[in-house]
Amino acid sequence: MKIKILYRADYCYESEVSFSPHLFRLFPKQDQSLFCEKIIFETNRDADVQHRKDIFDNNIASCFYPQPGTNLTARLEIDLQLVEKNAFHFLLDSHALDFPFAYTPDEMRVLAPYLQQKHKVLLHFWQPKKMPTVEALVELNSALHGNIAYERREEGAARTPNETLLAGSGSCRDFAVLLAETLRSHGVAARLASGYLCEFGKTETRAMGALHAWTEAYLPGAGWIGLDPTNGVFCNHNHITAALGLVPGDVSPVSGSYFGSHSIPSTMETKLELINLDE
Repeated sequence: MKIKILYRADYCYESEVSFSPHLFRLFPKQDQSLFCEKIIFETNRDADVQHRKDIFDNNIASCFYPQPGTNLTARLEIDLQLVEKNAFHFLLDSHALDFPFAYTPDEMRVLAPYLQQKHKVLLHFWQPKKMPTVEALVELNSALHGNIAYERREEGAARTPNETLLAGSGSCRDFAVLLAETLRSHGVAARLASGYLCEFGKTETRAMGALHAWTEAYLPGAGWIGLDPTNGVFCNHNHITAALGLVPGDVSPVSGSYFGSHSIPSTMETKLELINLDE
């Protein structure tokens, strides 16, 4: 399937402001199921744009804005070719077949940062028990989807797991953080992912047509496996990864700030279009 991604962001200020460096984490990570055929990124004309990889090997545009202004804009056009991928096409190593499982010493050495817990999470609607690992993760993913309501929230930091559980609802980034911390609480290495969800024709898919966030768990023998608790599914070719990291700030699609001598009113408008070029 060939698709086009069109993204734009416009930040407007009532008077001139100065801009900090901005990081754009919007560029898909290519693998055997995703091929980038064209990428065009544009921002303010006077900006110094440096394309590089960050500490998590994400492709980013690091943008420096030398002059004050009243507008900051970004435009992105991407043509992709997606190859169908079975989300369950993997085999686990013998020591990870049953949940809960323990990593080997070599795995623990590398995965240590992804096992550190910021919040101990106990879910009243899901209790871990000894069962096949994949079955346990499917059950956990489905439990979050079924017990937490979805809310679309474009701005603001991700909530803590306890805040999400108390509210009984959350955005996709809240779901992702809750699942990651739950997995870490049970000894499963987890990281956060952000990017695009592209499922044409599925009207009930949450977060379709918006920048999306989900979670990846490291399963010995299978590697990093994506879980989307917002929709209660394992990730396949429809989940287009742009950034991976430990905490929400690592995978934020856009990060940066502005400075003024006083509080300056501003407006923000973003738009994302996903177009099926095969139709």
